Parts: sequence; structure tokens; C-alpha cells
Amino acid sequence: MRAVLVVNPQATATTPGGRDVLAHALASQVKLDVVETDYRGHAMAVAHAAARDQVDLVVAHGGDGTVNEVVNGLLADTDGKPGRYGPVPMLGVVPGGSANVFARALGLPSDPVEATHRLLHGLEEKSGRQVGLGLAGDRWFTFNAGMGWDADVVGEVEKRRGKRTSPSLYLRTAVRCYLRPPNGRPALTVRMPGEEPVEVHTAFVSNTDPWSYLGSRPVHLNTECSFDTGLGLFALRGMGLATVLRHVRQALRSRSRHRGRQLLRHDDLPIVSVTSEVPVNLQVDGDLVGQRTRVEFISVPRALTVAL
Repeated sequence: MRAVLVVNPQATATTPGGRDVLAHALASQVKLDVVETDYRGHAMAVAHAAARDQVDLVVAHGGDGTVNEVVNGLLADTDGKPGRYGPVPMLGVVPGGSANVFARALGLPSDPVEATHRLLHGLEEKSGRQVGLGLAGDRWFTFNAGMGWDADVVGEVEKRRGKRTSPSLYLRTAVRCYLRPPNGRPALTVRMPGEEPVEVHTAFVSNTDPWSYLGSRPVHLNTECSFDTGLGLFALRGMGLATVLRHVRQALRSRSRHRGRQLLRHDDLPIVSVTSEVPVNLQVDGDLVGQRTRVEFISVPRALTVAL
């Protein structure tokens, strides 16, 4: 088996020693190349080259941003239809970031050493799990995407890259973006199959549950959503303080089902589109990808196999 290990040395929990242990362990079972990323988009380029070279396995060691780049590189030549244009390399994940939402949703250990043992066991047993992914325009996402409030928060946090990201930084930024939206609060129009268009002010799209984590605490928006179903939509028609606080409380409860007059919520959607008359921020897997006036979010079942 040929494999490539992609390491983000800037990720929160990656260290040179951990990288060497992981590389040594993997090299005992596969023919391994190791690449450390130097710039944003590097992991995507490495994974794309590995897919074109028909490598069997690409392992991402970093945070959710590294995993997202690797996934987008692996699927870059599939035209949104994995499986129709030849085999796609298997994905391996060894968490090395601060949130590691995708890895935790798969049930992988947060400790890199334990996750490495799990990966090696999976390779020995030739076991893996096919997971569905989301496609936001031309960008794949593994666990969530959004337009509006959450994307504004991601954008503002990215401006503070010099600071160590933490739950408190995201909380402070979320409050600031709520009180003073950096791009205003333009109306978004949501369209779903068989439904009338609905005007909202923020839209969260989930590919699994939980939507994310606040430190060790899961944040639940669409509790019926999973890697085996379609996409979940959570959108708010109004952004009044009482509405927002109600849904924040519900999101932090274990397996809570949201209710509210301002809530638009659907599970297992094959497709949902969001449009705006002015450009608004779009985030995927916690990374800002720019501003858009229209995005189609598409569920792609069994898009990728993850070594477990």
C-alpha cells in the first residue's frame, strides 16, 4: 500500500516528535511519503497529486482545516460525483487541531497516539467507513457549512490568526458579530425541494451531529443528521436576542430538539440553496472561503472511505 502523510506543523496539537512517531508507525505497514504543509492550500495540492498518482491512502494530521483541504484535494477530479471517474484514495485522520469535529464525529480518539493505533488497526483489518459529504458550490465540507452569522464569526477569528484559537475567542467573537455584524445582516433566501422560498438572516448547514464543539461540549443543531443521511438545515428568520438565546441554550443541551417560531429546520435534505442580493460570507468546516450571493449545498452519499 502506498500512502502519503500530510502534516500541518502549525496545528495546535502537532509536534515534531508526534509527527515522527506517526510516520515511523505508518512506515511499518505502508510505503510512506511525508509532506509538511507550508501555506494555505498546500494540503489540497498534495492530496490532489496523490489522487492523480493513484496513491492508496492519504493521512491528514492536523485540524479540521487540514482535513478539509485533503478531502477537497482527493475529490478535486470527481466533478462532484465520486466513484464515476475512477477510485479515490482512502482517507486517514489523526487529529492535531483544537476542535477536530470531523474526527470526533467519527468516534476517533482525540489523542494523536491513540488515533494512530486506531488507524494502524484499521489498516491491518482492512476496515473503513464510507461517509457522505456536503458540497457547497465547488467546495466539499465534512461536517458543516454556513452563510451569515457563523461565517462572519469564522472570518473575524481568521483575522486574529496570531492569537491561539480557543472556545473563549469564538464566544467573544460570536457576541461581537451578533451585536455589530461586520457586513450588516442582509436577508438570505432559502430554497428546498417541494417548499416555498423562505427569507432568513442566517443559515447553518450540517452534514453530521454535533454541528461543532465548544471546548469539550457538543453543539447540537440537527440531531437527526449523520454521515449516512442528507444535509441538515438550521436557519433563523429573526435574530432577536430572545430568539438567539433560546436556541443557544437548546443547542448546548444533550440531544435537544430545537423549537421556536423563528426557526426553519429540516433534516435529510438532498439539496438546499441560499441566495442573497449582496455578497455574504461563506464558511466550510470552520474556514472562510469568501463571499457569495448564491450557494447550492448538495448531499453526496458515500463520497469517501475513511480508514477506521
